[in-house]
Amino acid sequence: MDSLIAQLSRSVADARSLEGLTRPLLEMLAAVTGLESTYLTTVDLAAGQQRVVYARNAQDLQIPEGLTLPWGDPVAAPDLGVQTHVSTPVRTDDGALYGTLCAASSQRRPTAPEAEQVLRLFAGLIEQQVARERLAEQLQQTHGELRKQAMTDPLTGLMNRRALMQELVRLMSLAQRTGSWLLAGAIDLDDFKQVNDSHGHDAGDDFLRAMAARLHAALRGGDVLARMGGDEFVVIGLGPQLAEDGRKAAQLMCQRLTEATAGRYGVGPASIEYDGASVGVACLDPQQASIEDVLRQSDSAMYRVKLERRRAAQQ
Repeated sequence: MDSLIAQLSRSVADARSLEGLTRPLLEMLAAVTGLESTYLTTVDLAAGQQRVVYARNAQDLQIPEGLTLPWGDPVAAPDLGVQTHVSTPVRTDDGALYGTLCAASSQRRPTAPEAEQVLRLFAGLIEQQVARERLAEQLQQTHGELRKQAMTDPLTGLMNRRALMQELVRLMSLAQRTGSWLLAGAIDLDDFKQVNDSHGHDAGDDFLRAMAARLHAALRGGDVLARMGGDEFVVIGLGPQLAEDGRKAAQLMCQRLTEATAGRYGVGPASIEYDGASVGVACLDPQQASIEDVLRQSDSAMYRVKLERRRAAQQ
């Protein structure tokens, strides 16, 4: 018994996963019970089934991992030839049934007096490990959700400024490695204030969400789109090889995005005909431009378009 306790202490201390804990426990359980097969199952009560997750087999009886057994007949004796079987439930921290810890033999054998006690002890250790792994999984999921929220514009679901800056670094590096132009487009929604003033802020939010969807649909594969705040959006993407005409690619992107922003929009119970946003696209050599250059030149390109539209409207 002392050697078992020492082995158990080492196994618990060294375990880094459910499998890492369960496999040595199955070895010890076989030694205590003297039965040929020891195994851990998970139970699906809705399906009325249990599945063997980890198993330790010796001699004639073989209960393979992955085997599905009926929950009402946990040992499926007619099929497996089980003559002796002991088990105890394994539960989650909220009391729900997780599975069973079992020992079985193809021969009729008396069960050692301490077998039930050891089964319950080992089941308790497995329950603790399951709880730890579920907590770690929940924490990881929560962390992922919080990170996503921190990188997402809550109104449109697009990337926010922080996420865009990370993507811009990645795309700059990619453009440098591939010898490609970097295209950066800035989009400003002209007359957006009039939408809010005439139809209300809820309608303005509807307009922004619809605009985000239209811009997203106009992207090429690999382009990234972000809302920078208010009525400003940015698109970043790779252009052709540096040996080719990058300005033509910038003009095509500008035309595609401009056309995507124009048209009829539903804003609450009303609808408006929108003439389109001011869109400017800059073409930059990633070997010479900085992150600040990308945003500054795209803004400059957009403001040139905005100025031209104002002049055209005044004529």
